Order: sequence, then structure tokens, then C-alpha cells
Amino acid sequence: MTRLVLARHGETVWHAENRYAGSSDVALTDRGRAQAAGLAAWAPSAGLTGLWVSPLTRARETAAAAGRAAGLVPVVDERLRELHFGEAEGRTRAEMGVLWPDRLAAFEADPVAGHLPGGEDPRAAATRMVACLDAIAEAHPDGRVLVVAHSTVIRLALCTLLGIPLADYRRVFPKLVNVALTEIVPGRPAALLQLNSPVPTAP
Repeated sequence: MTRLVLARHGETVWHAENRYAGSSDVALTDRGRAQAAGLAAWAPSAGLTGLWVSPLTRARETAAAAGRAAGLVPVVDERLRELHFGEAEGRTRAEMGVLWPDRLAAFEADPVAGHLPGGEDPRAAATRMVACLDAIAEAHPDGRVLVVAHSTVIRLALCTLLGIPLADYRRVFPKLVNVALTEIVPGRPAALLQLNSPVPTAP
């Protein structure tokens, strides 16, 4: 039985203002690096057999420390990258409300059908993310694999694997804490073993 431990990257410099990072390559804060160190302190005793990571710098930096601590070489996979938010990249919700209030209202009502202007279709992001998780499970039969990725694509994947409508991803999973652990046994439906469990050693 393969188990996948999904972790969001550490805090970034856009976190305080809640700017939508998406595919933008945003750096970790000092706190984000400390969170990565906390994940690294957990990793050696976690029984990990693999480590996969998004290509974005904030995820790779978070995963690197865990990889060194657990003796694992991170596998970078493009399918784990965050949803691209189009014209919302780098903007706050307040800024979006000024620029295009109708589009923001549509997004808040249904973030899939009303996804942000110029952004990636969340259905496509869910498909690529789940395909990657399936590939990871196939590559690590009976293993426990740490997957360091991003808030939105993890939530979209969880909805797909648990049979929850994608349009509800923000309602059912309102927040993923940085470097908190969400563990699943992949399948259709998947088994959810833990959700948003804090790493004891992370700030």
C-alpha cells in the first residue's frame, strides 16, 4: 500500500499580503526556511522511500532540506507546479476587486467555472496533478513518499481523489498550512489518513 504525504511549501514573501503566487517564482521568507528545517527534522524518522517536488523555487527549497536529512534525491516534476492564476498573479483580493469585481465575484461563487482571468483551468490542473500522483504511486509500490507542492493543486487533487466536486475545493479545504502534512492512500476513491497535521518541529 503506497502512501503519499502531501505538503505545501514554506511561507513566502507574498504570504503576509496574501498575494496570489501561482506560477510566479516567489522566494521563501526566513520563517519559510525555518519551516523547511522543521520538515527536514521530521523526515528522517518518517519512513520515506521517495521525495517528489514542484519545479518552483519555493517548493524546491522546502524539499531540499528534507531530502538531505532523509538521504533522498528530490524528483522534480512539472505536473506538481501551482495553478497559474493569469492576471491575478501577484495581486491581492482587494486589488482584484477594484480591477474586475464581476470576475472576482464569479471566482468566489465557483472557482472552477469562474476561474480568474487568463488563468489555467482548474480542471486541467487537477488532471495533471492527479496523473503525477498516480505516477508516483506506481513508481513507489508499498512506499511512503513526500510530495512538496502547492495549496491549490493539492486541494484540487484531493477533491478529485475523494469524489468531491472541484467547484467546492475552497469551501471543503479552506486552507492548507505551510509544511503541514496531508497523507493519502491513492485510489478511486483515495483514503485520507491525515489532513493539515502540523509538523511538530516547524514554527
